Amino acid sequence: MENRKERILVVDDEASIRRILETRLSMIGYEVVTAADGEEALTVFKREHPHLVVLDVMMPKLDGYGVCQELRKESDVPIIMLTALGDVADRITGLELGADDYVVKPFSPKELEARIRSVLRRVEKNGSSSAIPSSGVITINNIKIDTNKRQVYKNNERIRLTGMEFSLLELLVGRSGEPFSRTDILQEVWGYTPERHVDTRVVDVHISRLRAKLEDDPSNPDLILTARGTGYLFQRITDVNKSSD
Repeated sequence: MENRKERILVVDDEASIRRILETRLSMIGYEVVTAADGEEALTVFKREHPHLVVLDVMMPKLDGYGVCQELRKESDVPIIMLTALGDVADRITGLELGADDYVVKPFSPKELEARIRSVLRRVEKNGSSSAIPSSGVITINNIKIDTNKRQVYKNNERIRLTGMEFSLLELLVGRSGEPFSRTDILQEVWGYTPERHVDTRVVDVHISRLRAKLEDDPSNPDLILTARGTGYLFQRITDVNKSSD
């Protein structure tokens, strides 16, 4: 059994799902707390300070979208949404509100466990790309990226990124000028290969969120570029942009 200290908040109005996930996640070493509706989720979150939230969409009192919006006002905690909704647009809504990933019901507990491990591993990982200077700091125009502290500043003002947003940015910046396909990005950042084409929308939404936070004109980006027919890349960074401060 792996020795883990991470606390996970499982939010679902179905008691059977809460019990299954609490049992399985506890068995592999996580500490698990639960909530049965959206309002209880916010209360438990403030009390328990979990490292990751597994969040159902369809719930009484306050749905998963509302919970996600409230959490993102104050926290960058990783969020994996559970959705039984068939409409792709509904799944994407959670990502646009700040969720890091989603799993479609009915789901395999092993699949969810793998997603949890991957997300936690990425948000805790420090940058190690050889393309990033030893200082860990890269400055591009008015953007400063500190890969050691996992912080980003625009015009000297800190920009809040979720852990997965930073991991995506770190991947692109660390190999600037190199195009990545959506599948490659999913494998590198999220740690899984997409089973369906729609899974790659996770990447598209995160790219959109990064552009909205970092670009002066997100509709005409200068930093995070679209590699036509391939995927995405970060503008090539010259050595002069790499800070040693």
